[in-house]
Amino acid sequence: MFRPSLSVIVATGLGVGFVPVAPGTAGSLAAAIVALPILAFAGTPWLAAAIVVAVAVGIPAADRAAREMGDSDPGAVVIDEVAGQWIALLPAAPDFLSFAVAFAAFRLFDIAKPGPVGWADRRLKGGIGIMADDLIAGAFAAAIVWAVRTALS
Repeated sequence: MFRPSLSVIVATGLGVGFVPVAPGTAGSLAAAIVALPILAFAGTPWLAAAIVVAVAVGIPAADRAAREMGDSDPGAVVIDEVAGQWIALLPAAPDFLSFAVAFAAFRLFDIAKPGPVGWADRRLKGGIGIMADDLIAGAFAAAIVWAVRTALS
């Protein structure tokens, strides 16, 4: 019987990463669902604090999980999507449009890996490498969310 370590549990987003199809998208969706009440009831500073925790815990968890799973960047590791999606949501309002833009923009940058996102994905290794491209993708997506909110206000 497979008994995942604490690192694997954390790195896979409490098991969300084990969904059989599109685990990264599932991780991003789960992150958005968790972020909604944080933004709505506690505000941006609490989401920022959650990002810091996700990154601080995610880097070593992703590193250990990758070694345990025998893959340098396992698809089941989604803590990077969680942190990146939360970054994308930092400038979002707690409403459907903001969340939809943040989700779509983050997934686009995470999948297409333009410029620095792709560089980080190719060049950085270990837990930092697993996390870095998604953190950069999240920052790019946050810029899009901010621009859309500014244009609509």
